[in-house]
Amino acid sequence: MTSTLKLLRTISDATRLRILSLLEKNELSVHELQEITGMGQSRISTHLSQLLDSEVVQSRKEGKRTYYKQNPELDGSGSDFVKLAIAGARELPDYASDQINLKRILKRRDDQAQVYFNQVAGRFDRVYGPGRSWQGFGHLLLRILPPLTVADLGSGEGLLSELLARRCKKVIAVDNSEKIVSFGAAKAGKNKLNNLEFRLGDLENPPIEKDSVDLAILSQALHHAENPAAAIAAAHRILCQKGRIMILDLLKHNFEKAHELYGDRWSGFAESDLHRWLEDAGFRQIEISIVAREEAPPYFQTILASGEK
Repeated sequence: MTSTLKLLRTISDATRLRILSLLEKNELSVHELQEITGMGQSRISTHLSQLLDSEVVQSRKEGKRTYYKQNPELDGSGSDFVKLAIAGARELPDYASDQINLKRILKRRDDQAQVYFNQVAGRFDRVYGPGRSWQGFGHLLLRILPPLTVADLGSGEGLLSELLARRCKKVIAVDNSEKIVSFGAAKAGKNKLNNLEFRLGDLENPPIEKDSVDLAILSQALHHAENPAAAIAAAHRILCQKGRIMILDLLKHNFEKAHELYGDRWSGFAESDLHRWLEDAGFRQIEISIVAREEAPPYFQTILASGEK
């Protein structure tokens, strides 16, 4: 097989073309390519091996990680073929979401505070914490929380709302179940949490005044929304200027029984979809990252997304 035929065969595969388009202007690791594309490590490594073998990409070592980028030293015809292939990659169905995720990954690289947090979190995850240190860490963070007005959207019985009310100026808990709202309100009264108010309403149109809260939280609630994008837009409406949204939810998964077992409308969300919905709603300084992974089936992963109005 001639080198030209080998090159054409390499770049004719849609998955390799998808990877190559991401490496056109950026140097990425396998782990970063995983986060961007949602593909498994072995699949990405297999395709990278073929791209390396055809000299379409180059690799370099940095510590324990290997980074890959498009080979800038391809000869004239090879370079022309690759440019044409990358132009065609824009027609792939995953191209738009890949570009959104690429933008997010590159931004996170520059966020040294996030890098440091991940390192600290990794140390906590590897060692035993006497006295349930993580629980104590949560109480510590609550005590340094400023006196905000918070909307807990899709609050359920209000466990998070109760915790926040012990520190925040005011907490408005919204749920679409009249029974749950009554239960939560009764419990708040019993615990003398006068700054915690339960309201009956849905995520797409919460009964909260415009520009009235500092923080809107959707904790494992968005996958119950009929229209997640509308729920995010509604959160933007009720936030004051420079207010923030925090979304804690599941990464997109294939556990179909979740609909039956938990009443979920959505099987989690792709990071690119969350980023797009937040951006379309008018949020800026958007950050999205995976913050927890289950080690047993169905291996749910939890993502935390935030943005500022």
